Amino acid sequence: MSKIERNGDEFIVDANLLASAFDLTPDDVRTRIRNGHITSLCEAGQDEDEGRWRITFYAGARALRLIVDRDGTHLSQSTFPVRARTRDIATGR
Repeated sequence: MSKIERNGDEFIVDANLLASAFDLTPDDVRTRIRNGHITSLCEAGQDEDEGRWRITFYAGARALRLIVDRDGTHLSQSTFPVRARTRDIATGR
C-alpha cells in the first residue's frame, strides 16, 4: 500500500505515516485509533482548492495535517501543537 490511498469516498492512510508523525509504533497507532485516542477530520477543498482534501489527525496535544489530491497523492504534510482533545465515550464527541 502507498502511504495514502483513495477508496471511493474515503482515504486510507498507512499507520506507518501516522506512527512516524506521532513518534509511535504502527501497532500503537491502530490501538489508539480503535480506542478513540487518535481522531481525524477530512475536509474537501472548495474554490481554488477544489480537488484537494485536508486530512487532519489529532493525537494528544499534536496534530498531523495531510493535503492530498483526488487520487490520494500526498501533496504536503505538517505537524503542529493543538489543545489536547478528549473524546466523550458516551456521545462519541
